Amino acid sequence: MSNPDQSQRFLFDNSPVRGELVGLHKAYQEVLSKHNYPEPAQQLLGQFMAAAALLSSRLKLDGSLILQVSGNGQVRVLMAECNAAGELRAIAQYNDDFNDQGKILGSGQLTITFDPVKGNRYQGIVSLNDGENLADVLQQYFTQSEQLDTRIWLACDGQNASGLLLQRLPGNQHHDRDEDDDIWNRVTHLAGTIKTDELLNLNNDVILHRLFHEEQVRLFESEDLCFKCGCSRERSARALLHLGLDEARELIETLGHIDTDCQFCHQRYSFNADQVEAIFQEQRNSLN
Repeated sequence: MSNPDQSQRFLFDNSPVRGELVGLHKAYQEVLSKHNYPEPAQQLLGQFMAAAALLSSRLKLDGSLILQVSGNGQVRVLMAECNAAGELRAIAQYNDDFNDQGKILGSGQLTITFDPVKGNRYQGIVSLNDGENLADVLQQYFTQSEQLDTRIWLACDGQNASGLLLQRLPGNQHHDRDEDDDIWNRVTHLAGTIKTDELLNLNNDVILHRLFHEEQVRLFESEDLCFKCGCSRERSARALLHLGLDEARELIETLGHIDTDCQFCHQRYSFNADQVEAIFQEQRNSLN
C-alpha cells in the first residue's frame, strides 16, 4: 500500500504543481478499535482520515486541521483531526437503526477548520451536494473558497486507507501560463489512471514511478503518522467549569464523583468532591 502510516510530499520540478501521498494502517485500526462502526461507516471514516492527513500538510505552523461532516444520512457526523506532528484522531456518529441501503451521508455540509496554536482559526464550509463523494466535495472547496486547482483520490478497504493529492499553487516564476496548464493537465490525467487497489496496495515509490516516470519528481522526506488523542485530565477539568459549581455539587452529592469520557478514545477521567472544589477555586483565583 502507500507506505503505511506515512505522508510523502513531492513536487514536479520547475512547475507550481505539488503532490502528497498518504497511507494509513495502524493509526486507522486504532481508531476502529475504539468503536464498533458499521462497515460503510468504517470505510468512509478511513477516507476521512486520509483526507485530513493530506490536507494537514498545508499547515505551516503548529496547529491542527479538522474535517467535519454534518449530514442527514445514515452517518450523521464524521470528524477527523490531524495536527502538524502527524497525530490523528477521528470519530463517526450514525443512526441507531443504521441501514446501509440508505444514503450514507445525505445532504448537509463539510466544514474545514485550520486551528493554529497561535493566531485565529480559519474555517471554510462547502455543501455535500456539491460533489458525488468526499474527494469531489473537497475539490469543490478548494476551487470555490481558495481558487486552487486541486485533485484528490481517496481509498479505503476497512484495513487500510490511502490518499493522493495534486494541487496547482498560485504564482509561477518559471513558465508561462500555457506551459503551466500543460503540466497540470498532464499529471492530473496520469494520476486519474490510478486504480483503488493500486492506491491501497502499492508503496509510494512504485505508485510515483508508475504514474510519473516521465516527469521530474522531487521527493521530500516522508513524515510519520499515528493515532493520538488530544484529551487529558486538564481538558476534562476545564470542561467541568461549563457545568457551573452548583450543578457540579449536585452531581457530586448524587453520585459521589463526576466522570467524563472522551468520545474519541473512551478514556475516563474521574473527579471526587475535593477535586471538583479545587477546580472551581482555581478558576476563582485566576479571576482575582
